[in-house]
Amino acid sequence: MTGDTGPLDTLLKNVRACTICDGLPLGPSPLLQAGTGAKILIAGQAPGSKTHEKGRPFDDQSGKRLRNWLGVTEEQFYDPALFAIIPMGFCFPGTGKGGDLPPRTECAPQWRRPLLDHLPAIELTLILGQYALDWHLGDAKSKTLTATVERWEEFWPDALPLPHPSPRNIRWFKANPWFEADVISVLQKRVAQLIRKHP
Repeated sequence: MTGDTGPLDTLLKNVRACTICDGLPLGPSPLLQAGTGAKILIAGQAPGSKTHEKGRPFDDQSGKRLRNWLGVTEEQFYDPALFAIIPMGFCFPGTGKGGDLPPRTECAPQWRRPLLDHLPAIELTLILGQYALDWHLGDAKSKTLTATVERWEEFWPDALPLPHPSPRNIRWFKANPWFEADVISVLQKRVAQLIRKHP
């Protein structure tokens, strides 16, 4: 199942052909997934170098942790009829001293709203990391990611702010054991419910 229909298909083809960013270290290769029937939106940061090489979003250690959080299989995760994966930047932005660079700023203004407008069935938006929090929550977010995630029940069940599942955040996970203890089981129940609702 793809879940795609005409207008969204056309838009996705245009996005995947995008070359709006100049000087990308590995060249343009937009990575995203979407279907008009998707119930869950994953709003992430930007692809890493490994996922760029593989040509599939979250096909790395971050993706493994994310799928564990969700309680889903790879087959379910990569079904665009179930999950839309629309990061803040669609291409690998390069690396800096502290890891990958931020998502390129050209991407979201060009494509984000048109894509979200073609996803009428979304019931849960998972917001991963600070850049996605800025866009999706705006002034409703707290000053820090941790403080925003601690307030997760205020956004539930329509949205859930999350730390990025990157291995670079191991220290955060260890410092905040309440996250996996309190949030993940609730998330998995909601995801299972939404997947069961899919025709």
